Amino acid sequence: MAANVESMFYVREIPWHGLGTRVMEAPTSSDALRLAGLDWKVLQENVYTENGELVPGFYANIRDKDRRTLGVVSDRYKVVQNEEAFAFTDALLGEGVRYETAGSLQNGRKVWILARLPHSYIISGEQIDPYLVFSNTHDGTGSIRAAVTPVRVVCNNTLNLALETAKRSWACVHTGDIRGKITDARETLSLAGAYMEALGRKFDELQKKRLTDHQVKDLIEVLLPVEEEDSKKARNVMRSREDLRARYYDAPDLKDVGKSAYRFINAVSDFATHAKPIRRTANHQENLFARTIEGHPMIDKAYQMVSAA
Repeated sequence: MAANVESMFYVREIPWHGLGTRVMEAPTSSDALRLAGLDWKVLQENVYTENGELVPGFYANIRDKDRRTLGVVSDRYKVVQNEEAFAFTDALLGEGVRYETAGSLQNGRKVWILARLPHSYIISGEQIDPYLVFSNTHDGTGSIRAAVTPVRVVCNNTLNLALETAKRSWACVHTGDIRGKITDARETLSLAGAYMEALGRKFDELQKKRLTDHQVKDLIEVLLPVEEEDSKKARNVMRSREDLRARYYDAPDLKDVGKSAYRFINAVSDFATHAKPIRRTANHQENLFARTIEGHPMIDKAYQMVSAA
């Protein structure tokens, strides 16, 4: 298990994020809660100084199963329990939803749920499966987030482009009427179908936008700039350029896709999601997972570049 992953599961095939413990069947929410190691609650308790004086206006978020302190928060902070998160996704996705991944990071400070939406889409002749990701923090450092992440099935490339015409994510802070805000999220994320339709239209546009080999070369050089000539860093960037170029020209899943902006976006997504880092940190996979869910900056930049080309 990777350094920051406390507990997690995935179903059957190793997923694009490469994290977790394998199970054979996608579980329902009650089993997913247990398999993910999320069957615990957050308690809020008073905070005291070393001299035993009460610190007003603050609480410690404590995990009930082991008394671990997850964070210190203000008295305006509202806890959203793990089981409430699953209840939310159950209600949002409907009866029969199955969970592909769920888990805990940083000893319970951060948790997430990944569920496949019930409908697949054929976009530009390919199957795209949308997933719903619900993430939450118990340490006071982040918001409650939910997002739609499309995955191109043939290669497990994530294609969560930031479209101006359709929203794919929602977030709220842990203050005020949390229940009401989560209710609002249902309305927002019920637009997942609208996002996928908008994505399909954009992919069709990108398929029609042809790229010359010279344009591809220029795009790669802008996307992966060399800042210092004749340095080790520059040599690493050149190797990354060759890797991306090979993914564009030689990837088996792109052999029947014309030389287009759509092909370039897929090559960049493949590179951003699957390329081995030059320096692999202990938390590489978790960081990659987070960037992919929230929107990978390299994929977003490539999308902006080809849209403007």
